[in-house]
Amino acid sequence: MYDFTYEKPTAIAAATATLAADMEAKALAGGQTFIPVLKQRLNKPTVVVDLSKLGLTGITVTPSTVTIGAMTTHATVANSAEVQKAIPALAHLASMIGDRQVRARGTIGGSLANNDPSACYPSAVLALGATITTDRRTIAADDYFQGMFTTALEQGEIITSVTFPVPEKAAYQKFRNPASRYAMVGVFVAKFAAGVRVAITGAAQGGVFRHAAFEAALSANFSPDAIAGIATPADDLNSDIHASAEYRAHLIGVMSKRAVAAA
Repeated sequence: MYDFTYEKPTAIAAATATLAADMEAKALAGGQTFIPVLKQRLNKPTVVVDLSKLGLTGITVTPSTVTIGAMTTHATVANSAEVQKAIPALAHLASMIGDRQVRARGTIGGSLANNDPSACYPSAVLALGATITTDRRTIAADDYFQGMFTTALEQGEIITSVTFPVPEKAAYQKFRNPASRYAMVGVFVAKFAAGVRVAITGAAQGGVFRHAAFEAALSANFSPDAIAGIATPADDLNSDIHASAEYRAHLIGVMSKRAVAAA
């Protein structure tokens, strides 16, 4: 690691002031991506701002929404009886992130701020049409994700919570890399009265995306058979040592049908 200053503020205003004043300052949430990056000397922050004392934890459930504090861990979401009852697919997704140690430290806000193209949470946020609340504003899911490791967050802006609408039905299916347990392809399907939303993670070069063709077909007929004949173009999908773009395109169809069946 390189030398840096470490701060652990107890007020959001103090944290955002430090982050906004220094372009090289970095926020630390669960640290499951950031700490390895520091160890590998791929990032050289001047200041690391630990967000753990800002009180951004907790889960609030109403008949129509589930709101999760940004510093709430994956394990807390996975084990929450309230989340399991309101949006069981969201609890299931959280239970599949990484391993036990990662789930105990990683946070929903950290995952969304990092926006890894193979992360699980972005698919739930996008498919459920969630709202990301920061210290400054609220951001709709469709406006938040802007490409690989890129979001609508501005310098110094901190996610404080995420609010998910409760769907009629939903499910998440994930084809995991056996080593990292990141999604080679992950599919979150959510059915609302207004229609169906389908979000794909792990497959595209630009990160999470909605599958418009699947959404249209499933809105008309919520059944695995409705999307059986729809092919996903491989042009913009990842091709690497783990899977070709063509294989990922095939997996999108397979995992989407499984998600619909599970929902």
